[in-house]
This record gives sequence, structure tokens and C-alpha cells, in this order.
Amino acid sequence: MSKMKTHRGAAKRFKVTGSGKLRRRNANLSHILEKKSPKRKRRLSRESDVHKSNERQVRRQLGI
Repeated sequence: MSKMKTHRGAAKRFKVTGSGKLRRRNANLSHILEKKSPKRKRRLSRESDVHKSNERQVRRQLGI
């Protein structure tokens, strides 16, 4: 049986930290930014953790 391939779309969206946690980018920061406050945009620009319920699927897509 052949090796499992990494899901390239997932590989571009998620990264694994040194401790093994999964990080992701927040939504709502690509357009329509004029009406959003600087505080909100700053908060959205920080990466956040992948939720525990989705972690298994993401790890499988990344081949971890």
C-alpha cells in the first residue's frame, strides 16, 4: 500500500508548534476591514489553537 499523502490545502492553513499543538489563522481578516476596529483586527491577526473536536481530522490531513 502506498504512503498517505498530505492534504495540501490543510498544510497551507495549519501549522504544528514545537510542543505539538495545532495553530490556525483567524477568519474575517481578508477584506471589508474599514468598518472593523483596530483592536478587533489586531486580535484577529494573532493565530489561535485548533479546537479539540477538530484536532483529530486536521492531524489526519497533515499526516501526523
